[in-house]
Amino acid sequence: MLWTLLSIVVAFAELIAFMSADWLIGKAKSRSNAEPASTSGSPSEPYHPTLGIYARCIRNPGVQHFPRDTLCGPYAESFGEIASGFWQATAIFLAVGIFILCMVALVSVFTMCVQSIMKKSIFNVCGLLQGIAGLFLILGLILYPAGWGCQKAIDYCGHYASAYKPGDCSLGWAFYTAIGGTVLTFICAVFSAQAEIATSSDKVQEEIEEGKNLICLL
Repeated sequence: MLWTLLSIVVAFAELIAFMSADWLIGKAKSRSNAEPASTSGSPSEPYHPTLGIYARCIRNPGVQHFPRDTLCGPYAESFGEIASGFWQATAIFLAVGIFILCMVALVSVFTMCVQSIMKKSIFNVCGLLQGIAGLFLILGLILYPAGWGCQKAIDYCGHYASAYKPGDCSLGWAFYTAIGGTVLTFICAVFSAQAEIATSSDKVQEEIEEGKNLICLL
């Protein structure tokens, strides 16, 4: 059961991080003179725009009938419009890794009732797939900082931004979540072996023979 829960959590964590715009937190900016001042008449506080692999969050430029202070959404309307070739590669590697993790998370739910298919242990197969997914995630995370020298990142982080140097930017929660999810992915791969051992124990086999299919995996 623990392996199943971790597999689901890891898949969702990586998916949310990938879709988030909070990979880079830009340098503080103030509202431009062309934008309306706050209703209290006091000068508005500086804000920090954020930039993701394909999305960004910026200050609402004062559009009427729009209550939110921040506008978030994709800056790239197509894959080719992603700011850096390194980020395009990152998007591919992360997407492949997340797809594998989502498939494993789905299959892991059924392992509580079915432990093998065609005489192959589902736990061993899923653990192998999680290890492969982790490698894809590592490649994506290694390539991502190489794109900090693109013009889009420079606009957010200043002219000192370059490959593996974020300049005036700081790393957002999405980047750290992706790293944590990658670490947990390999932990899940190890736990899959423990789940296989748990279902192969004599006690579990006796319960299976008695017709008890739903077994908690610790």
